[in-house]
Amino acid sequence: MENLALIDSFSEFKDDKLIDRVTLMAILEDVFRNALKKKYGSDDNFDIIINPDKGDMEIWQRRVIVADDDLDLDHLEITLTDARKIEPDFEIGEEVSEEVKLIDLGRRSILALRQNLISKIHEHDNTNLYKQFKDLIGDIYTAEVHHVRPRVVILVDDDGNEIILPKENQIPSDFFRKGDNVRGIIENVELKGNKPQIIMSRTSDKFLEKLFEQEIPEVFDGLINVKKVVRIPGEKAKVAVDSYDDRIDPVGACVGMKGSRIHGIVRELGNENIDVINYTTNIQLFITRALSPAKVSSIKINEETKRAEVFLKLEEVSKAIGRGGHNIRLAGQLTGYELDVIREGSVATDDDVELTEFSDEIEAWVIEEFAKIGLDTAKSILSQDVNDLVRRTDLEEETILEVVRILKEEFEE
Repeated sequence: MENLALIDSFSEFKDDKLIDRVTLMAILEDVFRNALKKKYGSDDNFDIIINPDKGDMEIWQRRVIVADDDLDLDHLEITLTDARKIEPDFEIGEEVSEEVKLIDLGRRSILALRQNLISKIHEHDNTNLYKQFKDLIGDIYTAEVHHVRPRVVILVDDDGNEIILPKENQIPSDFFRKGDNVRGIIENVELKGNKPQIIMSRTSDKFLEKLFEQEIPEVFDGLINVKKVVRIPGEKAKVAVDSYDDRIDPVGACVGMKGSRIHGIVRELGNENIDVINYTTNIQLFITRALSPAKVSSIKINEETKRAEVFLKLEEVSKAIGRGGHNIRLAGQLTGYELDVIREGSVATDDDVELTEFSDEIEAWVIEEFAKIGLDTAKSILSQDVNDLVRRTDLEEETILEVVRILKEEFEE
């Protein structure tokens, strides 16, 4: 009855791996001292002895012996008569230590002690958890799917910690079931009240960079340096790599024989198309490499505006722009320059007409779709196969055939 349910609380937490013995004892002592202050006004004359392994605890109160009629502060002083009940040879002025039983604190105080103890332990755990995952920001982490919701996936790691994977941090092709193992990077740790919220991401550029470190030994060992990563998650990525050792081909080492090394990374990212590029400080050469697989004819750079005019042959324009404009957008992000694609001889000759001249017959969004793949004149479209245009644009075959009909009428006149 003396220890009630409080001693049980010790055994609940004594095996907790996040709390060492010294810390647990400090928490327990703090909880008891707060209770003593509330009951007696001060804890200065109390000694607390705790054995967290066994759940044993003793509280000893030290009081000075005074004459029976001189008692003023009963929590600091004890009468000679009462002192001699403890030890018959006590004298006035000596100090008496007497054990305080938990039951003396009252049932309500003991229940409050238990709640306070649990609260302190959880607070300590949350602080440790916050620090632990704060140090893991930017690192790859694996956890198991616990619950799938429309806007978020709840993951749980081996230690039972909850990790959040929001919808916007998921690759569009990601599909998870309960029990699946998921890899991502720890993007952020936020405190929601006293509880840390751990955020994972699979769309971060850093995730791809860390996958290179994990999957390619030369990157892990520092022989190859990942200079920059840009991504359109699930669609396309460009990675600039460099090596300080001339004997190492950084691109070849990253890709591997027949793509063997990079295949696992591509699969992890939902078949994201990854271009690995040799980094160089020669910006013209870097832009040329970044626009791969297109072959660039020439480049005109404006350093002040950070823009570059890239001149390409007609058949290379669509390669440079890429599906949905992904290739040129990523090339610009990788190099830090805004890239303007210019088709060689793009100024319409006397026997050719700019597509914008047909804006009264062809809708602007249709003209824009053709411009995305570098087709901005009538003859540039008429020279293409209709099936090829359907494949390379988001236009319906019927729309393309109508445009071809309008353009042919112009030239037949």
